Amino acid sequence: MSQHPPLNTVASLNLQRYLGTWYEIARLPMRHEPETCTDVTATYSLNDEGRIEVRNRCIDKGKVEESVGEASPIDETNARLEVTFLPEGLRWIPFTKGDYWVIQVDPAYTVALVGSPDRKFLWLLAREPQLDPMVKQHYLTLASQQGFELGPLIHTPHTGRAAA
Repeated sequence: MSQHPPLNTVASLNLQRYLGTWYEIARLPMRHEPETCTDVTATYSLNDEGRIEVRNRCIDKGKVEESVGEASPIDETNARLEVTFLPEGLRWIPFTKGDYWVIQVDPAYTVALVGSPDRKFLWLLAREPQLDPMVKQHYLTLASQQGFELGPLIHTPHTGRAAA
């Protein structure tokens, strides 16, 4: 049984508007992304099967790193997705997908807060590499209100070097 109430997500996510490149503004630490990563981006596009291709890029110790995965909505809201970064031939294996739930997105689709229902993963994303501090604080407050522990939050540096 979860120690958290259900994670609230947006009522309906317009996937077409969500596609494109997002800059990571902040994240909770995860083993798949070194803490030394800068200039982190996530680019979403539709693949030939109609699923969402996820292309994550960062600069780590001067080198561009890239990870390509696939996401699929798990309900009619499109706000709750499952993501896998396994090689294409292994994506059918059960229990290998991560939760990617859109908690909040602004009306213009320029800022998004994304997390997992177990509160282990959190991302604050924006269409630009910098975010107004007041807007950033607003979204982080929303995350805290939803039960995310923000003590270990990493504020992603953007140096102007292109990882996208």
